[in-house]
Amino acid sequence: MKKRVGGQMVRIGLAAGRSTPGERTRWWALFAAAAALAVVATSVVAVVATYAGRQERADARSFLLTTVPEGADAMVVERIDTVRAFQHTVLYVRPLRKDAPPPAGLSKWPEPGHVYLSPELVRQGKGEGVLDRYGTFSGTIGDEGLVSPSERLAYVGITHRPDSGTTTVLYAHGYGNGATSSIDMLNQRPLWSPVGTLWAAVGLPALALVVVAARVGSSTRDRRTALLHALGAGWWHRSLASAAEAVVPALLGTCAGAVPYVLASLWDVRLPPTGYVLSHTDLRGHLPQAAAALVLSLVTVVAVVVGTNRLQRTKTSTRPAPIGSRIPWWRTALCGVGVAVVVTSQYLDRRYATPMFMIGTVLMWAFLPSVAAALVRRAGTVIARAGYRRGHAGRIIGGRWTAAHPGVIVRLTASMVIGLGIIAQMQLWASRSSDGASAARASYAKVGDTLIDVYGSGMNARDTQKFTRALPSGSHLLKATTTFTGPQAVQHTLLQAPCPALTALGLPCTRTPSPVNDHRDVKLQEMLRWHPNARVQAVASLTVTKPEETLIVVTPRRGLLPDVKKAAFARMASAEPPGLAWVAGKEMRENANHWILLFGIPGLIILAGAGGVSAASEFTRIRQTLPAISVLTGTPRIFRSVARWHLTIPLIVCTAVSVAVTSWHSLFFITIVQEGHVSWAVLTAGAAVCALLSAAIGAKAARSAARAAGTWRPTAD
Repeated sequence: MKKRVGGQMVRIGLAAGRSTPGERTRWWALFAAAAALAVVATSVVAVVATYAGRQERADARSFLLTTVPEGADAMVVERIDTVRAFQHTVLYVRPLRKDAPPPAGLSKWPEPGHVYLSPELVRQGKGEGVLDRYGTFSGTIGDEGLVSPSERLAYVGITHRPDSGTTTVLYAHGYGNGATSSIDMLNQRPLWSPVGTLWAAVGLPALALVVVAARVGSSTRDRRTALLHALGAGWWHRSLASAAEAVVPALLGTCAGAVPYVLASLWDVRLPPTGYVLSHTDLRGHLPQAAAALVLSLVTVVAVVVGTNRLQRTKTSTRPAPIGSRIPWWRTALCGVGVAVVVTSQYLDRRYATPMFMIGTVLMWAFLPSVAAALVRRAGTVIARAGYRRGHAGRIIGGRWTAAHPGVIVRLTASMVIGLGIIAQMQLWASRSSDGASAARASYAKVGDTLIDVYGSGMNARDTQKFTRALPSGSHLLKATTTFTGPQAVQHTLLQAPCPALTALGLPCTRTPSPVNDHRDVKLQEMLRWHPNARVQAVASLTVTKPEETLIVVTPRRGLLPDVKKAAFARMASAEPPGLAWVAGKEMRENANHWILLFGIPGLIILAGAGGVSAASEFTRIRQTLPAISVLTGTPRIFRSVARWHLTIPLIVCTAVSVAVTSWHSLFFITIVQEGHVSWAVLTAGAAVCALLSAAIGAKAARSAARAAGTWRPTAD
């Protein structure tokens, strides 16, 4: 008997899915919501799979360090270089035993003066001369030796024994503990960071779309649920009917959402605009987890559909009645919890402050629409009373509808409220900068790459002479010794060079250190800017024997940086324009902004879809209920008045609440990170768009009702 009743409930649900008014809108809304949630779920699996694969390959190639050179397999020297202002790792290696296995991704050790490059470094660095910068190009590194297909890495065969006094020489015995990490791994954020950003920027909008889609045409389903309850159907049977009504679009949407993961498990995929390449082998190895995530996603959609069906219980009658008009108290409570978590996150340890801030932000934005709707519900009662006192039918009807159906406002404002929050966060992250990066860019704009710092390798007088001869014609070489004095650690610099170089640069040739006066030459001005409190001294030859000693190359014209780099890396030294490390940090941060765009734009698109679905659902409801009023009033103006007080004004009020909370949240974020600024123009533009959408929704609803009024006929309810 129970099986037969269950089958009947399933058939009722399937039939309702085909015949309920506005069901086409709901079908496609559920399809899109299920697809969006499936993409989010599989994206989380992709992130976990990528992190696991990266760590596995990093450990497989990482040198196991030893403090006993006699028992070592290889000698390793790490260097940093830049291509397109992004840093990458250069590893100078030499096997110390004939049977020492080469690093993962290499079939053999590089010969002295030869280099193996990652495919991505070859692709991006061809224009900057990277193919012959470190030595003779011998081939590319295999995928098994790279943490990702987009990693930039170089292995160079050591040509001479490095100076242990100025160069950190590592000795390795095998592989496997992650002691030596590339720039790509050092800059990797903890797993919770991309997962949290993904859920905040895309997951929350996807869940909002699921809730909105589940409540499309809710009045008809709520009446059906109440009728089934009155006929004796229990919770289980009512749930079967609701689930059957939604299972077809939800299942098809989940299958559609699985397509991106399946394609990414077959081929490597480059993610615009980040440039990162997903390894298909990582994703293919986590197909079972992806399948489980899809099942969980489908169950979540169906559970939301079942859970959002409302049934008003009454003790005085078994007649189906309208749904309750109150916003559940726990929604406003959770919004308050989110605000409290955001506020208290500033007092936590830095390891926990950011994740807690993100958790609080998600809670706050998820339930802020309910708080705004609760305020609007109270305002609806006030509007209705004011309309009654003044005899204004539009205010009476609009206010009472708003008080009776606050869920409509929640669904309509969710996309605008959360969208404003996402836009504000995207703008804040994009505005973060640093003074060092700005100074480096200003310096580069003045002198380009004619000033180059060379560091990281010891040189005797003979070595510096060879290095000078390898520089482009017309270049000059100086040595800078940096010291810090006093409690404020004031920087002082001693510039040394042979007399011909000093004279050519317009500096005094003196054997005793002399202060450098202000100079009109732009190159010298920038040199003194990065090496303050400088004194100059003439010496017969240059040697680099201490870590605080670096070389400065002054080239006659721009565009010679690749030649200087080639000469420097031949000595296992690094060469960069002053302050390029700041610029590289800025570029890395901008690349992080690209990830925020990657997550934020789909989130905004999903929110726009949620707003469109909510509006379409409301238009359907108004077409069915509002036209009857024209019989009582005899004028179509009532439609505009009701739509204005029921939709436009409440939505504008919710927008104002959202702008206030967004402003506070943005300023609080700036206070915590001490970076960035609020673009009030962007926030104002977002608020203006929301206000225009509110007016458009009200106008469209009124027009829809006016059209339906001409063909309205009484029907049995």
